[in-house]
Amino acid sequence: MSNTVVMGAQWGDEGKGKIVDILTEQAQAIVRFQGGNNAGHTLVVEGKKIILHLIPSGILHPGKICCIGNGVVLDPEVFLREVDTLREKGVDASPERLLISKRTHLIMPYHRALDTAREVHKEGAKIGTTGRGIGPCYEDKMARVGIRAADLADEALVREKIAAALVEKNALFRLYGVAEMTVDEVMAWLAPLSARIAPHVQDVPAVIEGCLTSGRNVLFEGAQGTHLDIDHGTYPFVTSSNTVSGNAAAGSGCAPGVLGQVVAVVKAYTTRVGSGPFPTEQMDACGDYLVERGAEFGSTTGRRRRCGWLDAVILRESVRLNGPTGLALTKLDVLTGLPELKICTAYEYKGQTLSYPPQEQDALAGVTPVYETLPGWSEDITAARSMDELPAAARAYIERIEELLGVPASIVSVGPGREQTILR
Repeated sequence: MSNTVVMGAQWGDEGKGKIVDILTEQAQAIVRFQGGNNAGHTLVVEGKKIILHLIPSGILHPGKICCIGNGVVLDPEVFLREVDTLREKGVDASPERLLISKRTHLIMPYHRALDTAREVHKEGAKIGTTGRGIGPCYEDKMARVGIRAADLADEALVREKIAAALVEKNALFRLYGVAEMTVDEVMAWLAPLSARIAPHVQDVPAVIEGCLTSGRNVLFEGAQGTHLDIDHGTYPFVTSSNTVSGNAAAGSGCAPGVLGQVVAVVKAYTTRVGSGPFPTEQMDACGDYLVERGAEFGSTTGRRRRCGWLDAVILRESVRLNGPTGLALTKLDVLTGLPELKICTAYEYKGQTLSYPPQEQDALAGVTPVYETLPGWSEDITAARSMDELPAAARAYIERIEELLGVPASIVSVGPGREQTILR
């Protein structure tokens, strides 16, 4: 294994946490390179479920270095809550192996309040944000007024930045009818958190460089999915960062030339949380079947996920944008029991047949999916550890996905457990 990027190829929730957990064994350092705690990874190890939102999945492997890169926006409360949870479970989450880049921007209470206020104010035009303050924090980053992890060492600088931020934020709070905040209130909230976070704040690019120069592999972990990318996703129903593989270098602090393999994680069907177009969504018994068998409820919000058939058009765009060297096909076992399976192979749109999604805003809401039907299977596949142990129909389904995308499925997940995996 070379340095590897793991990213989602759909609208997030593809099962990246399990794939990162598996690939971590072959890496020395794992770096989360974008997003915030609006993303959640659910892992099942030895029958125990662990949900992480900020800390890389690799933390469960002793001896590995886990880094939160500069492309992430970090909520100090959520980070420390995860640290405490891991320690309670006997996992080493010490500053020696859990690092935060000095350039990582911090989510403040006014970011969360503004995020929620805006979504409430939109009423019928909601984006579906989690209200975690992710977008407003990225806004401050781009406006060059954000608070970075390294700033915590300078109390006067932090106080100055908070005061400047609250001039604008309090004006917006007045507009939205939300209680205003004072500098002292925010500083009082931050002080105890800052003391605990400070030991974790280090030069992450230097750590990555140290691994690379010593010949050790680095695993770059993305959050959300390609079609939630701020530039390439279904705008405006997107997240506030670049989720594509090309951002792994910029969001971690290394040169793009060090990126080797790209593993695109693909759920065997399609899901989406929140608002936005979803051409293959099934709002019927089939959709309910996928929700129930797949336990399709958000690990961050608990919201029921929208479910539908696999969309090869969306995935072709993901292949074009990310250049994957392999696919990690997840939740194949959820399809067991369906008499037939459908794959969307093209869209009909304004009298044309499209192999790639239209790029105009809201155009995806106007497409009609063109389906190809394949036979399903009824056999339990959760004990399969090789392709030969899968039913013929399951193998045919995988092979058709490979043909449509032109990328091999190097990993096939047949259950939530770490061991329920076929490696090819």
